[in-house]
Amino acid sequence: QVRLVESGGGLVQVGGSLRLSCAASGGTSGIHAMAWFRQAAGKDREWVGNVRWSGGSTGNTYVADSVKGRFSISRDKTISTIYLQMNSLKPEDTAVYYCAAGRPITSTMATMRGYGNWGQGTQVTVSS
Repeated sequence: QVRLVESGGGLVQVGGSLRLSCAASGGTSGIHAMAWFRQAAGKDREWVGNVRWSGGSTGNTYVADSVKGRFSISRDKTISTIYLQMNSLKPEDTAVYYCAAGRPITSTMATMRGYGNWGQGTQVTVSS
């Protein structure tokens, strides 16, 4: 079982930046991808982006259209950590952000069912 611990959330003003971190431990050798999801109050959890952890596309990153150009994902495999750099934050980015890890296939890469391991979440609040 992979343990995921997120950090870096907080309160930021519109237009500001935050960087979230997610540290993985335990059984990371079986991970194919790690991802960020977010869930705003009263809404479904949505995919933000992911990074391939192993295989031929290892290191490749993908982000949702809604955050493209503002958010980016990176990883440091030496410490089993991924990051979500969030710039030009908007009030609609307010949500609990979750880190996930698993063995998704192409068709499940941007879905919750592609990931069997989840962090506890970290709150991001963008104030206007």
